[in-house]
Amino acid sequence: MSAVGASAGLVGVAAGRATAPGTETPDWTAADIPPQTGRRVVVTGANGYPQDGRSGLGYHQALALALAGADVTIASRNQERGEEAVRRIRATAPTATVRFERLDLADLRSITAFVERLRIHGDRLDLLINNAGVMARRQREVSVDGFERTFATNALGPFALSAQLRPLLRNGVEPRIVWMSSSRGSGGAVDFDDLQKERAYDHARAYDDTKLGNLLLAFECDRRSRALGWRITSVAAHPGVARTNIVLDGPGPDSAEGWRFRYLPVMFQDPAQGALPILYAATSPQANGGGYYGPQGIGEIRGLPGVTAVPDNARDPRLWSAYWETLQRLSGTS
Repeated sequence: MSAVGASAGLVGVAAGRATAPGTETPDWTAADIPPQTGRRVVVTGANGYPQDGRSGLGYHQALALALAGADVTIASRNQERGEEAVRRIRATAPTATVRFERLDLADLRSITAFVERLRIHGDRLDLLINNAGVMARRQREVSVDGFERTFATNALGPFALSAQLRPLLRNGVEPRIVWMSSSRGSGGAVDFDDLQKERAYDHARAYDDTKLGNLLLAFECDRRSRALGWRITSVAAHPGVARTNIVLDGPGPDSAEGWRFRYLPVMFQDPAQGALPILYAATSPQANGGGYYGPQGIGEIRGLPGVTAVPDNARDPRLWSAYWETLQRLSGTS
């Protein structure tokens, strides 16, 4: 299955144990987002405005939250596209409060600078959506800090950002962090001896492993929040398979993912619908800390959001903690 997002099954995880989902899942759409007036929100990587029949998931998240009244910060590394996304959201929602701030998740210094600028706008944050991510290119690349590019952008960067924003989130009103995973995380693994894929690089494996990592971080963040009294709700979500630019910007049109992107369009749902599970996780009162949410259609490729399965490789709290501690050490962020 193409990795434009996705994940597996039918269970949530809370406080270190699997929990059964409710008996019913509502037909939830963006129209059901509760009022977000006054809530300060950061959506990473939300500059993918509609273009050439594709758009980014984060753009639709930012648009929906702005329409619901939130104060939205679009955080991405491409200033030109970020400012254009802001312009388009304001054109759709003239009264929206939305701004752009530069953030490169593959650069630890950029993360620190972003957090410092965000503090200028206020001492609290109510919602962080760790939406930004990349699919690995076919040749191994490294970040400015020397980390494998996919690992740096999809796992290490979001962890460091969340850690540095924790003081602002603790001051927030019912604060939440949403971590973006994928159904492909069910095929991922954590090799602590080769997290950077220096010995054996494979672009698909690099992506799958970081999407598993996002699940581990979501669950460990929720566990620590409960244990240490952070009051931060940590939730994971996946979008199914949506028609975005992640394949073309990653392994490219000649990869296996690119072939499916070109010749199996039926697999790909509209990005606005792909954004719904993330919006559900971010705003619904029914979304619980330690939960995992995704599309409810066949194979979780598409459909309206609801509780989704936690794959077996993401159920061990010892793995959650070990991954967290490793990223804490690598990022130099407590």
